[in-house]
This record gives sequence, structure tokens and C-alpha cells, in this order.
Amino acid sequence: MDSQQITFSSTVKSLGLVFGDIGTSPIYTLAVIFMLTERTEDHFIGILSLIIWTLLLLVTVGYAWLAMSLSKGGEGGTIVLLSILRPLLRSGRKIGFASVMAFVGVSLLIGDGVITPAISILSAVEGLTLVPGLEKTPKVAIIGVALVFTTLLFAVQKKGSGTVSGVFGPIMALWFGVLAVSGIASITQAPQVVKALNPMYAIDFMVHNGIASFFVLSEVILCATGGEALYADMGHMGRKPIIAAWGIVFVALVASYMGQTSFLIRNPDAENVLFELINSQARHLYVPFLVLSLMATVIASQALISGLFSIMYQCMATHIMPLFKVDFTSKELHSQIYINSVNWALYVAVVLAICGFGESHKLAAAYGLAVTGTMSITGVFMVWIFHLQGRHFNSVIAAIVCALDFIYLFANFYKFPHGGYWSILISLIPLTVILIYTRGQRAAYQRMRPMGKEQFLERFAEERARGSAIRGTAIFFLRSLDKVSPYIVKTMFSNGIIYEQNIMLCIGRTNEPIGVTWHFDEDPAEGIRVFEVAAGYMEVVDIYHILSEAGIKPRVIFYGVEDILTSSPVWRIYAIIKKLAPSFVQFYKMPVHAVHGVISRIDM
Repeated sequence: MDSQQITFSSTVKSLGLVFGDIGTSPIYTLAVIFMLTERTEDHFIGILSLIIWTLLLLVTVGYAWLAMSLSKGGEGGTIVLLSILRPLLRSGRKIGFASVMAFVGVSLLIGDGVITPAISILSAVEGLTLVPGLEKTPKVAIIGVALVFTTLLFAVQKKGSGTVSGVFGPIMALWFGVLAVSGIASITQAPQVVKALNPMYAIDFMVHNGIASFFVLSEVILCATGGEALYADMGHMGRKPIIAAWGIVFVALVASYMGQTSFLIRNPDAENVLFELINSQARHLYVPFLVLSLMATVIASQALISGLFSIMYQCMATHIMPLFKVDFTSKELHSQIYINSVNWALYVAVVLAICGFGESHKLAAAYGLAVTGTMSITGVFMVWIFHLQGRHFNSVIAAIVCALDFIYLFANFYKFPHGGYWSILISLIPLTVILIYTRGQRAAYQRMRPMGKEQFLERFAEERARGSAIRGTAIFFLRSLDKVSPYIVKTMFSNGIIYEQNIMLCIGRTNEPIGVTWHFDEDPAEGIRVFEVAAGYMEVVDIYHILSEAGIKPRVIFYGVEDILTSSPVWRIYAIIKKLAPSFVQFYKMPVHAVHGVISRIDM
């Protein structure tokens, strides 16, 4: 994927898939910053310089250069960084620490996924108040319109993004074109804003404003939200097209922020800066621009929701989260999936965020903690990997970027009492599920007392010789024949159910993101065959198709169902999670008529 060539088509598609979130940041970033800060020309220039250099260092250097040089099979993201780091670590304790960090990073991304659609849609809808005749639109009506757009957005998810993604790129290309043209036109009226390209103006602002400037960083980071999508979406579009598209987006964003700053110098009391700038430049085109901004925010939210589905699938595939029912929305692209329970849980959280905060600037007060937390974890992983790989120059640059990430993270703790707790609370839900589920799986497996391979094969040969085998082929799911699950022992030896052919199906995940291989191992005994499937952790595996390809026609498929007995509150939660989650037989869409669950009781 890394070798994918830069074409006009791939670059435009990247604009729609990858840059919606960071591309809609100009709608609210400066408006929010200057709710905190004194409106003087020195402050305008200083903050503009901070924005430009934040985009340059955190996004261009941190993600476009450093992070995107670390990939597996062309894929990127927190789970990918963990899979690169694990083989480099020798200590089990370090692997455990890295795993927990990755769990936190994934959970923070999910927390970010709640606020992004809420703030993007709400801030665009608020632009209605500049339409003649709608100046006094009540807050309740603004929230109502935002909720309508949110409901439509989540309702169409089941149809898949593939059907409409073809128009995403051109719409975002138009959006960035409008931002750039508007910005450049405004710059000509106060050209002194170009001074902000000099980082000394950013440093001067920080030095002369003390602790207040540190808190301003918590709002400046809004310009870089969505920067992590460059890396996370690398597998969808390829590294080169994303970097080419980022060059276009970076220029458009800098032009827009410069143009808005120029407008602020001329109109220091402006509140909804971008919308007021467009309204002053081309009043008759304001309503079309408002429609375009709404479309851009919906695209930004769509890309984030699709990304969350992919993250959840990675978590399920790597066994750090319970299974959810997954629907495939494209016959061509397996990566396009829909998870109903995740979609509507996210919808409820976004609706609560819109209703609870009510205004985009209040949501902005909650926005940033999760984003900077994810960036900081990515930074730590990059420094760690580059150091262990002996890439010392990259390690030093990554350490500088990581230090900046932590500065922004600490600045965002200022937001905690002002709503920042919201994204952290949301993030704690998936993190708690991950920790309870992974520990519960380990504890349950230890208590199941599997039978050893030699003892199992000996008992199997005895039982097979004693009775007549049932005609046909039975499939049993297990991790490895070295430790045979109790449900298989119960089925064969307690219930006497032994078929002519008994295939032990082992599904494993590789450290690579993509690729599926399968093969039969050497038969351990007459009547038993071992069939191994190895799939990349991002692969959506069609087991029944693989069985057909291998010429396996099962008469029956057995799988284990754990019935957990416990008085521990933590393990009770684990038991509820297990009951609510579909079995992996349902997850892999095995034929219902052939499937039989065998219950094993586990005392925890």
C-alpha cells in the first residue's frame, strides 16, 4: 500500500476520507480562542503563529513524517504501533505496560469520537444566525436542527459509506478551495499577518503572557484535532496520496487562519469569525457556503464514525474487546463495516453532548483532552520504537514532538472542570470493558482445565475403537491441540459424540494487519484433522467461505459456551459482557442449522 502512486483521484479521495475533521476546525478554532484572550493585534499575530507551528510540528512532523514511517502492510494506528513495539520488547512487564497504554489510546479515540460530530455539526448550524431574518433564532431551535442532522447521519450508517464516499472527496476539495480563496482575499487587506510564519511571534506571545498563554494552548490544539487520522487512515488510501493531500490541506488551512486573523485585526469584535468573514466578502453566497460547511461537518463526522468501526473491529480481532455483531456494507471492500450496537451507543452519547452543552464554544471547552492524550501516547510509542530500532535521529525529533504533545496535554487539564471530564468519562467506558474482558478471558481460560494433547489423543483412539463413528464431518473450534477445551472433551467422551472426520479449527491472528492463509497440519490421529487459519488483525474473515475453498463440508459445528458462576462484582460484569456478546460462531457468520453450543460451567 505504501507504494501506491499519487494520482489526482487518490488525492481527492483522501481529502474526503482523511481530512474532514482537521479541515472543519477553522469553523470554530479562532472563535473559541478569543473568548479567552484579549483582542489586540499582537495577540492575533502571536496566536496565529502558534496555530501555524502547531500544524507544522504536531501534524506535519509528528504524523505525516514520523508516524507514517512506521507501518505494517501499509496500515497505521495505535494497534499497529503496539504490534511493531511488542517484538522489540523482551520484558513481559514492558509488554504489559505498552498494551495498557495502547488500550488507553484506543479508549481516548472513542471518547474523541463523541465530541467531534457534536462540535462540528453544532458549530456549522450556529452559522444560521447570520442569515437575514434568522438572527434571533432561539438556542432550542439551533439544537433541534443539529439533532436532526445527527439523527440522519447515524441512521444512514447501515447503508455503508461506500455508496456516498465518491462525492466526499470533491465536496471537501471545494471546501478547501473556498477556505483558501477566502483566506487569501482577506490577507490582502491586512498583509501583516504573514509575519506569523516566523515562530518568534509564537514564542513572544508565550513569554509575555505567562500562565494565561499556557491555558490558551488548550484551545490552540483545536486546529490540529483530526491530525491523527493521517496515520490511522493510512491503510485505506496509502501513505503517498495522504501526504500529497496534506500538502494541499495545510496550505488551505494556513490561508484560512491568516485570512480570519486579518479579518479580526479589522473587526476585533467578530465572534463567529469564519462565517462573519464569508458574509462580509460575499453576502449573496453566504447561504451556499453555510450548506457547504454543513456538508463538510457531516463528512468529517462520517469519516470519524467509519474509523471507530474499524478500531472496534481491530479490538475484537486482537481479543481485547468482546465480539459485536458486524455487518459488511460493501461486497468489494471488506474494510467497510457497520456495527449496530456501537453506532447507536455513539448516537446516544453525541445527542447527550449536544443537548448537555448546547453551544459549540462550550463543547470546545470539553474538547482536547482526549485528542492530546492520544497524541501523547502515539509520541511515546514513536520514541520507544525509533530508539529500539536504532534510528536515533528520528528518535530525537520524535522526543521533541512528544514533549510538545505533553505540554498541550497538561494545558488541556485546565479544561477538566469545564467539561473536559466528559470525554474522559466516555473513554473510561471502553477502557473498563477492555480491562475487565482481557483479564476475565485470562482468568476463565486458566480455570477451564483443558486436557493435554497426549491424553486426549489416547482417549479419542479408545472411544473411536469402542463405538461406531457418526457419518460426516464435525468441526470443533479451539486455540491449539496442545490444550483441548473442556467442551470438546465433554462432547466426545461424556456424550459419546464422535464423527468419522473431526476437524479442529484453529483461528489465529498474525501481527500483520492484512492477509489470510489457511492449511491442514499433519493429522495427529486417524479421524482427527487440524485446520489452521491465520488472518491479519484488520482482516474481516469469512470462515464459511474458507471452509468451502478447502473442500470442507461440515455436518455439524460445535463451539464452547462458558457459563460463569461468581460472587465477585468484577467477574459478574465479565459474565454479563460474555452473555451480551455474540459467540464467535455468530461473529464469523457460520450456518445456523449446523451450529451447536456446548455449555461449560466455570467457577470464578
